[in-house]
Amino acid sequence: MKVNVVPTIIALAISALLAYALYEICHTEGQEMLLAVVGGICLFLPLATCLGVRFELQRTSANVAVVGGVFFAIMMISNALFAFVHFTTPTCIIVNGILLLLFLLIGYLIAKARQ
Repeated sequence: MKVNVVPTIIALAISALLAYALYEICHTEGQEMLLAVVGGICLFLPLATCLGVRFELQRTSANVAVVGGVFFAIMMISNALFAFVHFTTPTCIIVNGILLLLFLLIGYLIAKARQ
């Protein structure tokens, strides 16, 4: 596995801007910072694997990139829903945590298969 620095920094900048957008459009009073931090972290990891991580085999890299893109879209939709709907802290953390752990598990299984 090789991490390309420039695409990873770009992924970090994109996720930071999206986290700021979530902060600004959040309608739940007092939960803006929670949504921005959780959303920024949960958007960065799939986007970084989609853009900045490469494996020895091209098939593995392509599969991990596709999974990263799919989970980035799913997490963006879920965090956008949290921004427009009133939510509680445990709901936000549990939903994003489960999605992030599923993404990490699937990415690990793909990388372990070496196909």
